[in-house]
Formats: sequence, structure tokens, C-alpha cells
Amino acid sequence: MSTRIILVEPRLAQASKASQIALGTLQNPWMLLSGLLGVVILGLAIYTKIRLGKLEKLKRFEEYKNRELQKKLKLALNTISKMERNPDLIHSREFNLDYLRMRMEEEQFHFAIMNQIKIKVKEKITIALRPSQAEQGLVGIASSTGRQVDEIFDVEYDLSNSAKGVRRVLFRIQIRLTKLPAQPTSVTIGQIIDCMQKFMSQDGDAHWQPTIQGRIARMHWDQKAKPTPLLVLEQLNEGVNVTFRTTRMASN
Repeated sequence: MSTRIILVEPRLAQASKASQIALGTLQNPWMLLSGLLGVVILGLAIYTKIRLGKLEKLKRFEEYKNRELQKKLKLALNTISKMERNPDLIHSREFNLDYLRMRMEEEQFHFAIMNQIKIKVKEKITIALRPSQAEQGLVGIASSTGRQVDEIFDVEYDLSNSAKGVRRVLFRIQIRLTKLPAQPTSVTIGQIIDCMQKFMSQDGDAHWQPTIQGRIARMHWDQKAKPTPLLVLEQLNEGVNVTFRTTRMASN
């Protein structure tokens, strides 16, 4: 009887060991997956924290830049306001026009300024009057409405007359007209240049009236342009046939 008991117990022990090994083998992959999942979650948490930190720094930097830009804008507005109230600059336009009128009496200065005006008028107005692609498609069809032209450019000169001198803006010219399909562009440019030459001349007729494309035009110094003078050439409304006295360079 005792001999049978001894033979059975080792078999039960072996079976129990086998079941434990099998159970451990089944649990091991789940433990590995759980560990990997935990590492991934921890990595995502660290990455999210770092990313949020960078975004927070970027936000603070942008807020700082915005505050600095607001300070600069406020300072610029205050500076412009002070300049507009500066008594030394209120009459600067009149001073500049007096200086320009005096220098235009010099032959060399007059030639340089008028030559520059001719070049820039041809360059700006030729481009402005060039037909667009939509208009080029309408070959042979005349347009009853004119194309508006509004061009502005600077007239510069080196007042120091030295080799290392810097060209400065003397005044600006603004040309506002309506290009009607009545004459070639070259003719219109020639009329504009002729108006400029007569207006800038000191010995011209005070009652001279400029015309462009058969319509009355007006040349004047803009009263609101300060401190840099602005010479405006513009066509008047259609139907106007009244002759206006042209205000020349001596006008304020």
C-alpha cells in the first residue's frame, strides 16, 4: 500500500509543474505587450510635455513681438504727429518750391531735370497705357470707355554735385488721365511731356492752358503734399470748356 502512494505523488508533482510552465508561457507575451504599451504611453507623455513647452515659449515670444510692434507703431504715430505740428516743416513745401524755381533757371540743372522727367514719363505712361490681355483679345472692337491712368514717380537729383554724392528726391509728379481710343500712345506721351516742359519753364505764358487728347487738363502743386512737393497733371471732366489760369511754380 505504501509503495503505490510513493509512485503516484511524483506524477502529480510533474503534472503541476507542467501546468505552471504552460501558464507562465501564456502570460509572458501579455506582460511584454503591457510593458511596451507602458513605454509608448510614457514616451508620448514626455513628447507632449516637450511640445507644449515649445508652443508656450513660442506664444510668449509672439506676444513679446506684438507688444514691441505696438510700441514702435505708437512711437511712429507720435513722431509723425510732432512733425506735422513742427513749425519748421509747415512751410517746407513753399521753401522747396522756391529753391526748385531758382535752380530751374540754371541751364544744366533744367536740362537734367527735364531729361529725367521725359524718361520717366515714357517709362511709366507707356506701361500704363499698354493694352491688357483682355483688351488684346478684342481686336477691331473700339472701347467707348477710357482706361484710367494714375501714375506717380519721383524726380531725383544729387545736390552735392560730387562723385560720391547721393541722389535725393526733389519733388514728385502724379499723372491722372483717361486714355481714350482716339490717338496713339506716343502722341499722348508727347503731349504730357510738352505740358511738363511749358509748366516748368519760367518764361511761359501765364494764361497757357494744357490739353491732352483734345481735353482740358490742369497742372498744379498739391497743397497737401508736405514736405516733398507734388506736381499733379490731371484731365478735367468732359464737357469743360472754360479756360483756367495755370498756377506755375511760384504758387504756394
